[in-house]
Amino acid sequence: MRETARKAHGEPLAAAECLPGLGEKLLSWFEQNKRVLPFRTDPTPYHVWVSEIMLQQTRVSAALPYYERFIRTLPDVPALAACPPEQLNKLWEGLGYYSRVRNMQKAAKVVCEEYGGALPADYEALLALPGIGEYTAGAIGSISFGLRVPAVDGNVLRVFARLYDDEGYITDPKVKQEFTRRVMAHQPPGAPGDYNQALMELGALVCLPGGEPLCGECPLAALCRGRASGRARELPRKAPPKARRVQPVTVFLLRSPEGWLLQRRPAEGLLAGLYQPFALEGQRLESAGEAAAALARLGLEGASLPQPLPAAKHLFSHIEWQMTGWKAELPAQRAPEGCLWADEEALRQQYALPGAFKAYKKRMGI
Repeated sequence: MRETARKAHGEPLAAAECLPGLGEKLLSWFEQNKRVLPFRTDPTPYHVWVSEIMLQQTRVSAALPYYERFIRTLPDVPALAACPPEQLNKLWEGLGYYSRVRNMQKAAKVVCEEYGGALPADYEALLALPGIGEYTAGAIGSISFGLRVPAVDGNVLRVFARLYDDEGYITDPKVKQEFTRRVMAHQPPGAPGDYNQALMELGALVCLPGGEPLCGECPLAALCRGRASGRARELPRKAPPKARRVQPVTVFLLRSPEGWLLQRRPAEGLLAGLYQPFALEGQRLESAGEAAAALARLGLEGASLPQPLPAAKHLFSHIEWQMTGWKAELPAQRAPEGCLWADEEALRQQYALPGAFKAYKKRMGI
C-alpha cells in the first residue's frame, strides 16, 4: 500500500488525540440517516467506481440521472471498455471534466485485459489503474470489498478539520496525511465501507461547507473541538489558489445547409478530443470586419456579415476563457480540415459539446 495508507494503518493516535466513541456514534447516525442511493443499494465495484468518478465536482442530485443512464447503457466493465468514444462523451455530456470518463475507459480496458473484466479486490491494484487515485481506490476497496483502507475526500477533510480544531491547510499533502491517520484510527475494523460512507454523508448533509455546519444535528457535536472553541465555521483552511491565466477566445457559430460547423479539439490537453463550435483561441475579434476577414483566411467562402453574440466567460482550474462570439450563415461547402458539419439531430444525439460553450450552445438549438 502507498505511504499514506501505510501510515494510516501503522501509527496509532496518542490517548489525548482520540475522540472516544467517534466510530460507533457515526455508524449509528448513518444507519438512521443515510440517503437511499442506487450505488448503495447495489454497491458492486463497478457501480461504486462509476458513482465516485461522477461525483467528483458534481452534486449527488445532479449526478443521479447521469449515473442511471450510464449504467443502463454500459452495465459492466466490458461494455465500458468497448463503447465508441463519441457515444461515451455523449453519455458524459453535462458533467464536464471529460478526462475522467476517458480515463475510466482506459482503466476498463486494462481491467478486461488483466483481470477478466472485474475490478481487482486489491487497493494497490486499483491505484495502478488510470484515473483512480487514493480516494477512489479507498472508496471501491472499502465499500465493495470490505478492505480496511481510507477514503478521504473534501467532505472528510472538512469534518476532521473541525473535529480536531485543526488550522492546517487541507491542500497540504502532509496535513492530508495527518488527517488520514486520524480517520483510520477511528475506523471500526468490521465496517470500513459504512464508516467511510458515513463520514462522506456527514460532510454532505450536516458538516456543510461555506461556514455553515449544522452542529445541532451532528452526532459528533459533543466530541467536536472546533465547535467547543467556536471556530468550526472558520474551518477548514485552504492555501490561497493560484491566479488563473486569462485567455481570449473568439467563438463562431457558423451554419450552412448541412448544419453547424464543429471543430475537433486536439487529442491532448484541455477538452481533449471533444467537438466544439469553431473557435480561435488566443484571439479576440471585436469587429464584424475582423471576424469576416478571419473566415476568409480559413477558406470559408460566401459568409454573411457576422453578427455579434453576447460575450461569455468560462473558468477552468488554471485558465479563464474570455469569449467573444460571432454568428454567420454560409452556403454549402466543404468543412475545413479538422471540422465537420452537424445538423441539430446529430448535435443532440451524437456529438458532446463542452459546457464551456454553454452560453452559445442554446443558440444552436441544443
